[in-house]
Amino acid sequence: MTAKQWSISLYLLLTAMTLGAVVVLGIFVAATIFHSNNFLAGTMLTHYDQGLLMTEIFRRFSYFLGFFAIVVFAFEGNEYKRGRRDNIAMIAAFFIIATTLMFSGVYTPEIMALQKEGAQATQSDAFAALHMGSEIDFKILAVALATLFIRRMRLMFVKK
Repeated sequence: MTAKQWSISLYLLLTAMTLGAVVVLGIFVAATIFHSNNFLAGTMLTHYDQGLLMTEIFRRFSYFLGFFAIVVFAFEGNEYKRGRRDNIAMIAAFFIIATTLMFSGVYTPEIMALQKEGAQATQSDAFAALHMGSEIDFKILAVALATLFIRRMRLMFVKK
């Protein structure tokens, strides 16, 4: 395999891993955490405690997302520089970088700040709107990751 093939393969692997993590966190982990009382005999977590657990998971995942945003920027920037431009991949990369920065730089820190104020602050309309925004951001990230993965896979098989 050539260096280009290795780099594209690793990039696709990392993109697929990130998409998988987003899906697993959004569907399985959140559902398990927020229904943990169904699984824990004798232990009752409050909704606030469940939120704290979920936030810690997302805080840790934010570090990986930051790393991945750098990888996307570097790879897609290199593709652009070398004249291998693809509008769909560039748009998907833009959304990945933007949503990643929003999630790890705005939503997660803001949610953590409100949680530090206590359970009362997490029941406000401001918190609900912030949380809804983070969910939408995460869904856009998932769509952008899937789009980028599929587009880069397709471009691998196009002869130029």
